[in-house]
Amino acid sequence: YRAKAHVENLEFVQFHPTSLYVPGESPSFLITEAMRGAGAVLKTRSGEAFMKKYDERGDLATRDIVARAIDNEMKLSGDDYVYLDATHIEQNELLSHFPAIYAKCLSKGIDISKDMIPVVPAAHYSCGGVKTDENGQTSIHNLYAAGEAACTGLHGANRLASNSLLEAAVFSHRAARHAGAHFKKAGFRSGVPDWNDEGLVLNEEMILIAQSKKEVQSIMSNYVGIVRSELRLKRALDRLKIIYRETEDLYNKSLITEGICELRNMINVAYLIIRFAQDRKESIGLHYIVSYT
Repeated sequence: YRAKAHVENLEFVQFHPTSLYVPGESPSFLITEAMRGAGAVLKTRSGEAFMKKYDERGDLATRDIVARAIDNEMKLSGDDYVYLDATHIEQNELLSHFPAIYAKCLSKGIDISKDMIPVVPAAHYSCGGVKTDENGQTSIHNLYAAGEAACTGLHGANRLASNSLLEAAVFSHRAARHAGAHFKKAGFRSGVPDWNDEGLVLNEEMILIAQSKKEVQSIMSNYVGIVRSELRLKRALDRLKIIYRETEDLYNKSLITEGICELRNMINVAYLIIRFAQDRKESIGLHYIVSYT
């Protein structure tokens, strides 16, 4: 984006409805939707099944509907999570079909054959990215993109399960084949000046970077998450602009580190998601905005 490549569909961020609720743990551990397919039921902390209120398919509804339902139940109750109840499924079936989930939960003191699993939605996949053609070419000559960083248009407004693997395999192969055929005579541009790495890094600056990352994550979770509104998006943008100015000032004074670069990129992507969401004047797919429902 900074290099002026075209980006597209960044408002469509998919949330996985059921990640294991473990405060402070990153990345999140996903509880596969196959568990609901096997009969597991989403329940409130008081033990009430709730999905039938939101969709006639109940726990087998699509992940965007399930994620919104969980989000709404959490907001109504003030709870930090809901439960996924698989206790009625035979223990042998749980062990044979979901061994990794069984082991992970057991490591947290949860026996899923006896205990309900605390779950919460988690950001999972970006359907948007750098716009590419059928060969992975971007709008910048000789720049290719593939995988989640790219926007091929394949996913539309809501990705179907496992399509990301197919997209990555097909388009990375196409990009490699096309680049190989066209780069035989390509060279590298000379005369590019060395990077100026003058600056100063202090311990307090590293603390500021870590804190700013948490602030960006909080802004995006609270205002640009599963359910959006014009007011929330505006508030998110206003808050983000403050962090952007602080970060650019720090960036210009500091040695370039992985941390400061990650933070700048996070702010850049967050800004684009917000602006694309503001420009989309409808609720469609993964972009659910209460102003247009």
